[in-house]
Amino acid sequence: MDKLLSLNNFVSVENLENEDVEKLIKRAEYFKNGGEAPHLNKEVYVANLFFENSTRTHTSFEMAERKLGLTVIPFDPGHSSVNKGETLYDTLLTLGALGVDLSVIRHSENNYYEKLINLNPDQHLNMGIINGGDGSGQHPSQCMLDIMTIHEQFGTFKGLKVVIVGDLKNSRVARSNMQLLTRLGAKVYFSGPEYWYSSEFDKYGEYAPLDELIENMDVVMLLRVQHERHDGDKNEKLFSETEYHKLYGLDEKRYNKLKKDAIIMHPGPVNRGVEWADELVEAPKSRYVTQMKNGVFMRMAMIEAVMRGRKLGGLE
Repeated sequence: MDKLLSLNNFVSVENLENEDVEKLIKRAEYFKNGGEAPHLNKEVYVANLFFENSTRTHTSFEMAERKLGLTVIPFDPGHSSVNKGETLYDTLLTLGALGVDLSVIRHSENNYYEKLINLNPDQHLNMGIINGGDGSGQHPSQCMLDIMTIHEQFGTFKGLKVVIVGDLKNSRVARSNMQLLTRLGAKVYFSGPEYWYSSEFDKYGEYAPLDELIENMDVVMLLRVQHERHDGDKNEKLFSETEYHKLYGLDEKRYNKLKKDAIIMHPGPVNRGVEWADELVEAPKSRYVTQMKNGVFMRMAMIEAVMRGRKLGGLE
């Protein structure tokens, strides 16, 4: 058997080699096809610290943890000492002292994990960190389950044409995917409102109107309009769901222009009738439900990689 991936933490796709990505896909597919979870000879404790709302990611991580045989320690940010001013580092220091080995964290601060993994000489936090999403920075587990879903459909990334559509500037999903897809050999395009496009994306792909791209795309990756991140954005006051759907949404007319084997993806939650016509969310070309299913198995592979890196549960 190929040597399985070992990581100390899993915070960004930027740190992954292409070979690492291949190993994670292969391992996630193994779990999806009924492969057994590794035997643990010692209990492993994990806490999920979600400081932003989540249904898919939070529940998916917990399902993955339970399938791997980990003991999940409940954590409720709303009733934690964070509300008394405790820092994230001190929260984790506490959990570590109580015996927690791994923490999955979602936080509104970009790169929150840097100060948790690059410790000062006087700090002693011995805990694996898995990034469940940081602000508008990275969303490595969503990116990896997207990569798995694309691989499942096409078996390769080289030469695939992928358009990422929507609220690009505020999307950690877009950032993670554009970085990794480009590195794996896909050709990335961007579409949606130009005021949510940033020149920082130029190195990964080109912007064009959706109707000019749709017929040639293999993957259409829709993004949720993230109204909660639009404070101070003058375009928020002018936003119209109807107008957005008309200009940038996946409606029946655009759906019918898609290539025969093209697929549509969305990280969820879906604003039905905005990014995606209600009746097309579960259409034959949609991989929305498949993405959610794949998320459990990919997160199993990611967690296992960190467990191996830290030799938790007797894994090496």
